[in-house]
Amino acid sequence: MFTRIYTSALVGIDAMTVEVEANVTPGIGMFLVGLPDNAVRESQERIRSAFDNCGLRMVGKKVVVNLAPADLKKEGSALDLPIAIAILAATDQIQTTHTDHYIIAGELSLDGSVKPIKGALPIAIGAKQKGFKGVILPQANAEEAAVVEGVDVIGVATLRQAVDFLCDNEPIEPTRVEIGQLFEQRANRYAEDFADVKGQAYVKRALEVAAAGGHNIIMIGSPGSGKTMLARRMPTIMPPLTLDEALETTKIHSVAGKLGTEKGLLTRRPFRSPHHLASAVAMVGGGQNPQPGEISLSHNGILFLDELPEFGRSILEVMRQPLEDKTVTVARAKYSVDYPANFMLVASMNPCPCGYYNHPTKECSCSRYAVDKYMSKISGPLLDRIDIQIEVTPVEYNEMTDSKPEEPSSAIRERVVAARAVQSRRFEGIEGVFTNAMMNSAMIAEFCPLDEQCVAMLGRAMERLSLSARAYDRIVKVARTIADLAGSEQITTAHIAEAIGYRNLDRNTWGNK
Repeated sequence: MFTRIYTSALVGIDAMTVEVEANVTPGIGMFLVGLPDNAVRESQERIRSAFDNCGLRMVGKKVVVNLAPADLKKEGSALDLPIAIAILAATDQIQTTHTDHYIIAGELSLDGSVKPIKGALPIAIGAKQKGFKGVILPQANAEEAAVVEGVDVIGVATLRQAVDFLCDNEPIEPTRVEIGQLFEQRANRYAEDFADVKGQAYVKRALEVAAAGGHNIIMIGSPGSGKTMLARRMPTIMPPLTLDEALETTKIHSVAGKLGTEKGLLTRRPFRSPHHLASAVAMVGGGQNPQPGEISLSHNGILFLDELPEFGRSILEVMRQPLEDKTVTVARAKYSVDYPANFMLVASMNPCPCGYYNHPTKECSCSRYAVDKYMSKISGPLLDRIDIQIEVTPVEYNEMTDSKPEEPSSAIRERVVAARAVQSRRFEGIEGVFTNAMMNSAMIAEFCPLDEQCVAMLGRAMERLSLSARAYDRIVKVARTIADLAGSEQITTAHIAEAIGYRNLDRNTWGNK
């Protein structure tokens, strides 16, 4: 007998519908065709054991299972459950018409229980787009998939429970998630706060500007000056995720299996901090079974690279294209996958190998050559793509002991949200542009007109600092954000001067005080 079940295979961060066709004829053996990988092939033994432990049987006939389309490679163990259901339907152990209306996915344990899978959210989104009534998924993934409205999410704990549901023997209520309640419970709740940071008003201001305009930022300073502490508080001043951003971000983390303890929906912007020994594949994505890398896991959030010069040069250079295009393409001989990578880069570094170059009280033991060599680990083109470059100096004792309360993150976030609202109106109707940092040259000319005084000031700075054309654009973008924070429609010389002050690492001025 022939039967057909529907499931999904992940391609990048999207799900493609796959037909699981099962045909039983006289003969012996089970055959899987349709370009399955090793994990799919091994499903035969998991299915046999699950049948035995659930009171079901594998018939002593020839069973052929085809996974269509046959030219799409099927990977992972999420096909266990649909293959098992297809075999049961083809051998008349279950009789149901519900299989035409559901996408089924799940990994089977030997005892017949259904284990969680990766990519439950994109599977549910794909099912809705293809017009299916619902999805049958592992119970552990039900809340994650249930954020998709308009599709029934049936969570099952065992193979037997899935069979009973399809045969109308055990009704299962679809899982429901109140998205608004999720945002209210989780959004903007952090353990850290800028109120914990004493002093560093200049750096806090720079971080506020970076958050308001989506600008990349690097902090350079001696050990213990507070670079990492400040960076880890950046998410607390970022605008809350919109629903569309939350869904897209959750899709990426779901495909990568990185949701962790979060269930349902990611409601806070991701903050990723990979170790400097991470490989290029771990950073960019790809691999034998393509997975999103750290730059995609940081999508709609922050990628924090602590001690930037310690990262391999090849890894840093490969980030140049995603920083510009906000997407990364993983191209291999047999596949090409696009991953979104609209992240804000926050980096920190010491000024020299010993860490005390330019320190106000401690003497640096490095030669000028060692300092220059250390700085040269970061290429000029990469530095040009970092809009804000600031020096972080140690906090003085009287500032640390000052009992005066510092400004909380909530107050800073209000100003950031207001500035982002201005940018949303400015770029309304322009696809793919949401913040000042994403403007191209034509947009800069349109939205950032400069008067004669601003042009003259910028010209002097370009000549004195030997800035590149890209650095010129960065300064104007940052000045536009500073003006937005001030509620000014026009960019003034004060805004330009502050933006120029955020170019501390331009090579011919660094260290000359």
